[in-house]
Amino acid sequence: MKNISLVIILLLISLSACAQPYESSVKANSVDKSSYTTELIMKEASIPWGMAFLPDQSLLVTDKNGKMYHYSKGSVQEIKGVPEVYVTGQGGLLDVEIHPNFKENSWVYLTYSSQSGEGEGSNTALLRAKLVNNTLTDKKVLYKASPNSSKGHHFGSRIEFDDKGYLYFTIGDRGDRDINPQDLAKDGGKVYRLHDDGSIPTDNPFISESGAKKAIYSYGHRNPQGLIKNPYTGEIWEHEHGPKGGDEINIIKPGKNYGWPVISYGINYDGTTFTDITAREGMVQPLFYWVPSIAPCGMTFVTSDKYPNWKGNLLVGSLSIQYLERLVLQNNKVVKRERLLDKMGRIRNVLQGPDGYIYVAVEGKGILKLIPKK
Repeated sequence: MKNISLVIILLLISLSACAQPYESSVKANSVDKSSYTTELIMKEASIPWGMAFLPDQSLLVTDKNGKMYHYSKGSVQEIKGVPEVYVTGQGGLLDVEIHPNFKENSWVYLTYSSQSGEGEGSNTALLRAKLVNNTLTDKKVLYKASPNSSKGHHFGSRIEFDDKGYLYFTIGDRGDRDINPQDLAKDGGKVYRLHDDGSIPTDNPFISESGAKKAIYSYGHRNPQGLIKNPYTGEIWEHEHGPKGGDEINIIKPGKNYGWPVISYGINYDGTTFTDITAREGMVQPLFYWVPSIAPCGMTFVTSDKYPNWKGNLLVGSLSIQYLERLVLQNNKVVKRERLLDKMGRIRNVLQGPDGYIYVAVEGKGILKLIPKK
C-alpha cells in the first residue's frame, strides 16, 4: 500500500512539472465572414505600421518606409518634419502614439530605426515632437538604444501610456539573443518606462542597480511588437515574436524576467533546438503562447458595443499567416480563438477607434475599417 501511495505521489509531481499554460491547442477556426464587411479608408501607406487617433477622431498612420500620414474625413495629408529614418530589414518608421493630454500639449511620440550614436548600423530610437498644422516641431530624442547593430531585425517597437501617465516602449533583441535580453547593462529585448518628457522614474525597478540601464522595466523579451493598456485592469499587456513557435502574450510587471532565450516554447527556424527548458524559477510564464507561430503584430481590446459578440475579446494581427485573430479570454486564459480577415494580407496593426469601430493596418493595402452587419 505504501508503494502504491508513493507511485501516486510521484505521478502527481510529474504531471505538475509538465503543466503548461493554456496555449494554441485551442484551434483558430475561421469565422463567418458574413458578420462584417470591410471598407478601405486609406491606401497611401504601403507598409502601415503605427496608428493613433487624435481627439477629433482623425488618424495618424506611420509607414515603415519613413513617411507619416494624417487621415481626416476622407482626406490624406503627409506629415512634414518626420525624423531621418534608416530603413533596413525590419527597421524603419515604426510606432506612433499621442500624449494622453494631446488636446492641451500636442505631443506625439514615434519610434524608428536611427543611425545616430555609437557603432555601425542602427538601433531603435524614441522621439517626442509637437504636431502643429501637419508638421512635427520641437523634436527631441527621448531614448536611443545603443550600440548600433548592422543586423536588420528585431527593432520592436510599440509605445503605450498607462493610467498614471508613464510612457512604455519596447525594443527587440536586435538578433543578439544570447547577449542582449538577459543583460540589464545592454539595450534590446526589453520593455522600458519613462516619464512623458523622457526622464527616468525614480521607482523604476533597476534604478539602484549598478551598471543597469535605468529605463528598463522588464527584460527577457525577443521582439515585442504588441503593447497595450488593458482597459479593464489598467495593466500593460505585451506580445512578442518567438522563433519557430513560442510567440507569447505577457502581462508586464516591474523588474520581471520573461525568460528569452533561456526558456521558450519555440525552436530554431531550421528545426533544431536552442533550449529544452520551458520553465525556470524566477522567469515569468506567458499568459498564452502560439505553436505554431503566427508572427503577432499589433493588438487591441474590444470594448465597443458595435461588436457585442466580441466585447472583452483581444484582437491580434498575424504577419506570417495573414489574418486577424480574435482571442476569447476568461480569467486571463484563452478559451477560444477565431480567424477574421483570413488571407487578407500581412496584418501589421489593429486599433479600436474612438468611434467604436475596429481599424486594421494591412501591408500592401492600407487601413481597413471593420463594419459589422446588422
